[in-house]
Amino acid sequence: MAKEKTLEDAFYETLKDVYYAEKASVKALKKSAKAAKAPELRDAFGLHAEESANQVERLTQVFEIIGKPARGKTCEAMVGLTSEMEEDLEDFGDTAAADDALIGCAQAIEHYEIARYGLLKSWATKLGYDEAVTLLDETLQEEKRTDEILTRIGEVMPTSK
Repeated sequence: MAKEKTLEDAFYETLKDVYYAEKASVKALKKSAKAAKAPELRDAFGLHAEESANQVERLTQVFEIIGKPARGKTCEAMVGLTSEMEEDLEDFGDTAAADDALIGCAQAIEHYEIARYGLLKSWATKLGYDEAVTLLDETLQEEKRTDEILTRIGEVMPTSK
């Protein structure tokens, strides 16, 4: 008979998913930084790539807190989001709308990460992983800030009709 799944199991599985997603995000951000035409956007992507590398380290600490190995499992959502980014880079890469398309892709990734970090923080609270709550909240706030920065950049960039 199969063992009944617990919230701890869900937390660990989601943590592995986010670990994979965050590593993929670092790669996507570096690629976006190279593709961005607006210097402010390029800088924002570069800064968040560095933040995301630190977020991977925080996730490693969360794995340590729960006594599990730090390893990822394929995150189908991130695979889809980064695949969409690749398509948009191909379709819009040489157009005036390229930076807008990049912002759209980056925000889709940020919104996914905000949802997942919020969930993990909530579950960590329920499970009594107080140290993990602090680490996850730090990352959650960075993701929200990045989303706000991308919105601001998108609003002030010249319109490409």
